[in-house]
Amino acid sequence: MKRIIIIVVVVIAVLGLIAYVLTNNKKKSEETTAFIAKGSGSVAVKTAEVARKEIDLDFTANGNFAPNQELNFSAENSGRVSKIYVEEGSRVSKGTVLARIDAEILNTDRETAEATYQNAVRDLSRYESSFKTGGVTQQQLDQAKLTAENAKLRLQQQQRKLNDANIRSSINGIVNKKMIEVGAVVAPGTQLFELVDVSKLKLKVNVNESQVANLKIGDAVQIQSSVFPTEKFSGKVTFIAAKADETLNFPIEVEVTNNAKTSLKAGMYGTALFKFPKQAPAILVPRTAFVGSVSSNEVYVLNKSKNTAEIRKVVSGRILGENVEVLEGLKEGETVITSGQINLTEGTPVSIIK
Repeated sequence: MKRIIIIVVVVIAVLGLIAYVLTNNKKKSEETTAFIAKGSGSVAVKTAEVARKEIDLDFTANGNFAPNQELNFSAENSGRVSKIYVEEGSRVSKGTVLARIDAEILNTDRETAEATYQNAVRDLSRYESSFKTGGVTQQQLDQAKLTAENAKLRLQQQQRKLNDANIRSSINGIVNKKMIEVGAVVAPGTQLFELVDVSKLKLKVNVNESQVANLKIGDAVQIQSSVFPTEKFSGKVTFIAAKADETLNFPIEVEVTNNAKTSLKAGMYGTALFKFPKQAPAILVPRTAFVGSVSSNEVYVLNKSKNTAEIRKVVSGRILGENVEVLEGLKEGETVITSGQINLTEGTPVSIIK
């Protein structure tokens, strides 16, 4: 019995606490409403005048220059480095021999494969002669053909390995790093050289959704470098990401032709200047004028004669920074409400905060 009484007391105490919290919250809400209101029952709001303004789509974006091509050479065969023909900073062309791997073992393997192949060819010739006289079966002849074909493939493989003893550049560029020395023993996959091509560079920048909407592949872009402020560089958009990154920005790549006089380096900072044709003036309103979000296509308009708020359906266009283009629904000279909409309904009296 005593336990039941204790439970009842606890329940009553909890209910009392809940009632106190709800009453306190209601009191605070009433105080907040009273603070917004101006005594006459009106809601305090901020406003902006609807005006037709010039639209400037130009913008800039900062980023880093990256090489047009970058390649790490790895060893394809095992062996000892016998010669190195380039140093770090050397300019090389496609096909230039960079280094040579000791080919003694490779030569031996190639000669063995050659001897095996010649022997298989002679055996095949004998089997073909014997087959004509009935000395061997068709199955034995087919096996001899298969053996000769396999020996030929092994010979081609060993010849290619021997050719790969000369490490050749596959691009035009500069030796940025040399990771081997003469006498070093390398295995397949060992890093040998890092080559970069900076005759053209890629400026990698990020732009937001309203900016990327105005870009397309091939657009001309002006480039500035803080290292060479008096020099002018030109580029073109070569890549626009189809998906935003984790920051909701879109990666863009601009190909830049390097200047032989003042050579840009990969890793330097650069600024891309995106310029667009002059746009016709349009009606713009602050983004905050929209009820909820721009997609709602609803704003509150101030009725100046009655000092009340009126809901208005509009057709929104482009989002231009903090402003939104309005295609239909508003006229120049009207006034939209930009804050306090949460407390408004159709016909609510308002007082303007200046």
